[in-house]
Amino acid sequence: MPRTPDRLDRCAPWMPSSASTPVHPNDMRLADAVQRRLLEVAHRRTLGRGEALFLKGSSPDALFGVVRGSLRVSVVASGGREALIALLEPGHWFGEVSLLVGRERVYDTCAAEATEMAVIAAADFHRLVAEFPDVHMAFTRLVCLRLRQALAWIDDVILMPLPVRLANRLLALDAQGQGADSGALLGVSQENLSFMLGVSRQSVNRQLKLWEEDGTLRVRYRGIELLNRAQLEQHAAAPG
Repeated sequence: MPRTPDRLDRCAPWMPSSASTPVHPNDMRLADAVQRRLLEVAHRRTLGRGEALFLKGSSPDALFGVVRGSLRVSVVASGGREALIALLEPGHWFGEVSLLVGRERVYDTCAAEATEMAVIAAADFHRLVAEFPDVHMAFTRLVCLRLRQALAWIDDVILMPLPVRLANRLLALDAQGQGADSGALLGVSQENLSFMLGVSRQSVNRQLKLWEEDGTLRVRYRGIELLNRAQLEQHAAAPG
């Protein structure tokens, strides 16, 4: 049986930025019993930085879990500009939607750094879903949560101003998620934040500089240091 990775029981910070959504990162965590069943049939795969796990249009041949490292999920527009959909970090299982519907992948997924994956072949995934009701229910719930995320993102784009969206995105990216007042270092660049939110890098930088001035955070090289989580939560509250 493969060794259970230290961080596969953590949920990934791939969450919508809407302050009104009830989906919390911990809601995305698979039950321990389900993870054990998955890991019993999984094998490991490593990717180098920039290496593709799969590309848009490829056949759905496996379910994946991030053990170490991180992955970029993106789409490329006809003009060649990449739009970042998500950064997947340790604890995130993904790929089940294409497996369940039997359709090709709709995004590009590449390693943002050296990354280790748990890989479950499609046949093994379908067998587990068919044989074990807890696995079936876990992935049904996961798909429903992804739908809620998508709806929350749509609400954000239509209704929420940039400061609210950005603050909630930073809170969602807080890998600790334990309400600490200071010290969390979020490994996300301003460019990636701009891709996630669909705005210019300059707009993101301008807002981050304002929050530097009020002591909420500090901008680092390709990262954000969270200095006052409670204050960031206040910035994340929808104006009312």
